Amino acid sequence: MFSPSTLWKSPELNPINNKARTIPLLNIANVHGRVFFFSWLGFFIAFWSWYAFPPLLKSVIATDLKLSQPQVLTSNIIALLATLLVRLVAGPCCDAFGPRKTFAGCLLIGAIPTFLAGTIQNFGGLCAIRFFVGILGGSFVPCQVWTTAFYDKNIVGTANSLTGGFGNSGGGVTYFVMPAVYNSLRSQGLSSDKAWRVSFVVPGILIVSVAIALLVFTPDTPTGKWKDREVAVQRGIGSISGQGAPVAADSDTEKGSSGNITPPNEDKKDLAPAPLKQDTQVGEQYNISEHQQEVIMKPTWKEAMKVVRSPQTLVLGACYASSFGAELAVNSILGSYFKKNNPHLTLQGSGNWAAMFGLMNVVFRPLGGAVADFAYKKTHSLWAKKILLHSYCLLAGVFLIATGLTDRHNDLGWMVGLLCIGFAFFDEGANGLNFALVPHVHPYANGIVSGVTGACGNLGGIIFAIVYRYGGDYHRATWIIGVIMVALQVLTFWIKPVPAHRAI
Repeated sequence: MFSPSTLWKSPELNPINNKARTIPLLNIANVHGRVFFFSWLGFFIAFWSWYAFPPLLKSVIATDLKLSQPQVLTSNIIALLATLLVRLVAGPCCDAFGPRKTFAGCLLIGAIPTFLAGTIQNFGGLCAIRFFVGILGGSFVPCQVWTTAFYDKNIVGTANSLTGGFGNSGGGVTYFVMPAVYNSLRSQGLSSDKAWRVSFVVPGILIVSVAIALLVFTPDTPTGKWKDREVAVQRGIGSISGQGAPVAADSDTEKGSSGNITPPNEDKKDLAPAPLKQDTQVGEQYNISEHQQEVIMKPTWKEAMKVVRSPQTLVLGACYASSFGAELAVNSILGSYFKKNNPHLTLQGSGNWAAMFGLMNVVFRPLGGAVADFAYKKTHSLWAKKILLHSYCLLAGVFLIATGLTDRHNDLGWMVGLLCIGFAFFDEGANGLNFALVPHVHPYANGIVSGVTGACGNLGGIIFAIVYRYGGDYHRATWIIGVIMVALQVLTFWIKPVPAHRAI
């Protein structure tokens, strides 16, 4: 039963790995609360800067640079390319160096092109800057891996969806903030071409500030340094087993060449039941083998490719390509979509309505994660999380089909209801459900799974952005994307949520 006091009290901890079992949302003095805070804040600032162009692009930047509509849509596609590549690299980097350092690296490197946005002079410059600003989108992977490292299985879906949802809301806030910053600079006497260039200094300063604070005030793991994570968990196992010293790994777990614990052979179909140890203080049993296998290893190429090719990883990627990919594509054109269907709206007005879609992440994505955790608690089966994930993705696709097939000009309420409420509820909820399932699939390679899944989200965003670029008008492209989302669920819903040898 949820208690409001958990929002500010120090959380109950798993004695083996020091992961929190509640979320101290309002307690940044506590290390788990502080990591939670910087996880969502870092991604929030990154997402804001990543999507700082769309609110000004159509009406201000395109006019200044004399860009055509196809060039604007092409730049939206370019903005997603770097993020796809960075997410693929960020996953293994999280496993090798830790999510905290990877997170800070994404922010600091992405701040450079953000500051250089004011130097853009033509279409080529716009594409180059938007490509490198896309590095910031890669920060989602360390955000989720870091949160997973600090929160236990009973609450990890909610924790991941909260940090992801709060972070994603930066895509909505930017529709409020960037036009407001631009208008403020204009009111101070700057010309239009100078005002939009100077406005990008604001997110640049914030990115650098958050990255430095993140490095200074937070640790790599709840047990200390990233390089000591294996020893710390073994020490925790030793304390639970009553030995007071690290215990040896079970026979199903071997030492890899790098000295890290590697997962059991996934070709084995019949594994002996994992041993349980009793914690006499809290009267709870702990699966020792499971905790050992959750220690993230430094991946070899062979091990990484095995995880990447896993059907379970690919299913997560397909679902995230549907949900987050659609969110990215819709978010890129939503301001223009509102303006096209409601010509009476001003730049700030269309931006404000479009912002609603991104801001719904604050509620709908965490709700998806919370529903996943609740279903898992009641059923003790990962099928519950998986069925919910596919259902949400399918219904999100249905709402896009309904939007695209309904041409209602000058009907603002209709668009808000279909896109900013109906579609957003299921699409953003599916994002939360996805990363509620990710920590269970290959926990020893959580960074790789998170990276591939996150990159597939961007791949979906690129594909859907291409649909908007070449699919005709906004209505037609929108229902085409909805059909693709539904088809992906039909093709993948039958695949088991985790490899066959593991309990589901």
